[in-house]
Amino acid sequence: MRITARTDYAVRAMAELAAAGDTPLTAEQLSDRQDIPVRFLFGILRELRLAHLVRSVRGPQGGYLLAGAADEISLAAVIRAVDGPLAKVRDLSLTDLEHPGAAAVLPDVWRAVRTSLRQVLEATTLADLARGELPDIVRERAQQYTADIRRYGQ
Repeated sequence: MRITARTDYAVRAMAELAAAGDTPLTAEQLSDRQDIPVRFLFGILRELRLAHLVRSVRGPQGGYLLAGAADEISLAAVIRAVDGPLAKVRDLSLTDLEHPGAAAVLPDVWRAVRTSLRQVLEATTLADLARGELPDIVRERAQQYTADIRRYGQ
């Protein structure tokens, strides 16, 4: 999976909104706090609003708020809102994907990749990020990554 700048910025902005709670944050505040280009951020916020993940508040104390509880918005939901499905193979459905010959089992590898992504991204909420406390599965996988880097390098 390639984590795009759009995805990274969207999750970071949403984490800031989760940490802010009931206090609206402007796009400029989000941009400053997370070093996100503000023009790019406006487009991301529009997509998140269309996905009903954020809402805008008008007025002098206006800005953006989460549209739901931070503990009910997963990172998977944010990613899907700005970048679509978590793992795609040439824009084909993994359910019916088949390959001939020596690659016949390859679709199962892609299905396993998608399942692993879902396990991590659907288990992790914006509230987890705001609290700085990740689910066990995420901490375990991050530790595995660190061990692998020590063993194999980047």
